[in-house]
Amino acid sequence: MGQLCDDLAAMSGVWLDRLSAFDLSGHAVDHDPFGGVAGPFPYQNLVYVEFERIDDHSGTFVQTNVAVSGRPLHQRTFEADVVDDQLRFRRLGPDAPHHVGVSGGPGLIWFVAQHMAEPGLQRYCEPDLIRLDVTPEASGGAALRWRTTILWRDGQLVRPLLVEGVRVSHDATRLHETDPRRAETAGADAAVHGDRSITRQYLESR
Repeated sequence: MGQLCDDLAAMSGVWLDRLSAFDLSGHAVDHDPFGGVAGPFPYQNLVYVEFERIDDHSGTFVQTNVAVSGRPLHQRTFEADVVDDQLRFRRLGPDAPHHVGVSGGPGLIWFVAQHMAEPGLQRYCEPDLIRLDVTPEASGGAALRWRTTILWRDGQLVRPLLVEGVRVSHDATRLHETDPRRAETAGADAAVHGDRSITRQYLESR
């Protein structure tokens, strides 16, 4: 059995994430100019995660993040495939390195660049560690997850990020009742995922 596929399947659903950013002294910051999407902190995302398992070591993955409070409505969609127990993301944008997801053991997933020598990483580098705990659901509670990120810009360490999430639905195929996109579209039957997002963060420094 593939641990990565097990954890991606366990992470499927809709999550309400709260994102907080900190300076290098550990103090919360109320605005971040450095991230992939600059803006105020803290804020909340609805995160739709769909994983279609093909076998124990492969499958397809799509995730859409929707800002729902603390920032203007905004969505980003990411696509990837699990091949030989690695989640291989489709290129995030021009000069972006190949990003992969690898298991760190049960309930742990790393999202990282596959090769550190790629020049885009000298401009923008933001690895993620995701920790997943679904055990509260067995006693009627909600599944929990955490994402910890550290950001480098132009080779300089600039800030950590903490994401704390709770699963609000197991169905990621329909817009959640709290999704603000429902008011702009055809309600719950509108498309959950958009076109794959493209970032320009890996291009030459501005």
